[in-house]
Amino acid sequence: MKNVLGVEIPEYIEGIGKLEPYQGVWKSIIEDEVPSTNISRTLKAKKAHTSKVCSSLEDAIEKCKPFDGMTVTCHHHLRGGDGVLMQVIEILDKMGIKDITLASSSLTSAHDGLVPYVEKGMITKIFSSGIRGALGDVISSGKLKYPAIIHSHGGRVRDFLTGRIKPDLSVLAASAADVEGNATGSHGPSAFGSMGYADIDARYSKNVIIVTDNMVEYPCVPSTIRQHFVDYVVNIDSIGDTSKIASGTTRITSSPMDLRIARIAATVIEQSGLFKDGMSFQVGAGGASLAVAKFLREDMKRKSIQGSFMIGGVTSYGVDMLNEGLFKAIFDVQSFDAAVSTSVLNNPKHVEITCDQYANPNNCGAMTNKLDVVVLGALEVDVDFNVNVITGSSGEIRGASGGHSDTASGANLSVIVCPSFRGRLPIIMDRVHTVVTPGESVDVIVTERGVCVNPAKPDLAVALKKAGLKVVDIKDLKKEVDSMTGIPAKKKLGDKIVALVEYRDGTIIDVIKNVTNLG
Repeated sequence: MKNVLGVEIPEYIEGIGKLEPYQGVWKSIIEDEVPSTNISRTLKAKKAHTSKVCSSLEDAIEKCKPFDGMTVTCHHHLRGGDGVLMQVIEILDKMGIKDITLASSSLTSAHDGLVPYVEKGMITKIFSSGIRGALGDVISSGKLKYPAIIHSHGGRVRDFLTGRIKPDLSVLAASAADVEGNATGSHGPSAFGSMGYADIDARYSKNVIIVTDNMVEYPCVPSTIRQHFVDYVVNIDSIGDTSKIASGTTRITSSPMDLRIARIAATVIEQSGLFKDGMSFQVGAGGASLAVAKFLREDMKRKSIQGSFMIGGVTSYGVDMLNEGLFKAIFDVQSFDAAVSTSVLNNPKHVEITCDQYANPNNCGAMTNKLDVVVLGALEVDVDFNVNVITGSSGEIRGASGGHSDTASGANLSVIVCPSFRGRLPIIMDRVHTVVTPGESVDVIVTERGVCVNPAKPDLAVALKKAGLKVVDIKDLKKEVDSMTGIPAKKKLGDKIVALVEYRDGTIIDVIKNVTNLG
C-alpha cells in the first residue's frame, strides 16, 4: 500500500505489526475524538519506612526481575555525555537477558557501544527519536533484527499512551535525588537542566530506577520525578559528562555563510506579520538555526518587541533573552547547555515542562500548537518542501527526528534554514531520501541563494518580495544549484527495510532501506 506521499508501505512487518500509512498532517487527528488507550502504571505497595535505596545498579535491576523480550528505556538529557544507558545494557547482558526492545528517547555518539549488542541479537528492536554514529551505521547495514522505529518527540509520548511502547524497565539519570526517588536535573555537580523527556517513562514504566551521583537529604526539591513513580534509587560514581551536552548542533555557528542564512531568516520572521508583541518562538538544534535567535534578539531590541514565550530545547542564549525581558517565559523540555540548569532552578519564569505538554499530538494543551514561529534545520529538502533530518548523503541513518515534525505542524510559520549545497552535494532534491517533516507543514526554506516560499502561502511570498528579499521558485533554485554541483548519482540501496519513520500521529511517513556499502 502507498501513503499520501507515494511511499510504498508494507501492511505488516513481522515483529513490528500492522502499519498505517501517513495520510496528511492532521488527517488522523480528529478534535475531541482522538482514539487513545488509557495506560496506567501498576504501583507496587511498600511497607512503611521500607528503603528504596539499592547497593548497586545491578542490585536494583535484579530486583526488577528482568526477562527476555523486555522493553528498556532511558532518557537522553545528557546527550553525548550520557553514562547510564551503556551500564544498564552491560548489566542486562551479564544477566543473560536477550531479545531486548530499547526505547530510549534518543541515541547519540555516547551509545556507539550498543553496536555489539545489536550484532549478537541481544537488542532486537529500537524505538528512538534519533540514531547516530556507529549505531546508525550498523542499523543502516541491516544488522538489527527488526526495523528500527524513528518517531518524533511528541510521537514517543503518543506511543506510550497508546501502548505501542510498553516499558518494563526505565532507568533515569538525575543530577540530584533523595532516598524516595524524588529527582531533578536542575542542581548538583552533574546538573543538566530539564528532565522533560523522562516524565513519561517514570509515569508509565512497570519498574522505575532513579540513578544519581548526588544523593541529597530528603526531600529533594524541586523534583521533576516524584517518589510515587519510583521503585528503586541508586547512587553511582557518575551519571555522565555534562561538558558533552552541548555539541556542534547546539551551539551558534561561526560560519559566515550560515550567519548570512540566519540573518535572512530573521528578516523573513520580521516581515511575516508575526513579529509583534506576544509572539511565541522556537529554534531547533543546528548552528544556523540557533544563530537566527541571535539576530532575532537584535531585531526585538531595536523594535521594542516582547514575545510571549520560547519553547523547546533551550540554550544559554535563550536564557539571556528571557533575562533581558525579550520573552515573558521559557517552557523547557530539554536543556541544550548544562549552564541552563541554574535558570531552571532559580527563575520561576523558566518553566520545566514534560514532553507530553510540549508536543504530544493527542493532547489538548500541546505547546507546539501555540507556536507562532519555529526555525529548523535540514539535511535535505525537496521541490515539494519535504524535509529530511535523518539520513545522510549515502542513505545512512545519522540524525534525529526530534521535535522537527511536531513544531512544524503546529507553528503559524515554519522556517527551514540550510545551505543550497554542502561540499559538492546539492541540498535541494527532486525528492529527499527520507521524508521526516512533510512539505505540507513547511512554509519557507531559506538558503544563501534565495528564499523559497511554499505555494500554499502566496501572501507571504508577496510580503517578503515587498521587503526586498530575494524570493525564488524552489525548482528554479534547484536548477541553479545543479548547474554548479552536478546531479549526484542515485543512492545505491538494498531491498531490506531497516527503519520506519513514524509521523507524529503514529502513521508511517517513510521507510529506510539498507545501505549496501556500509560494514
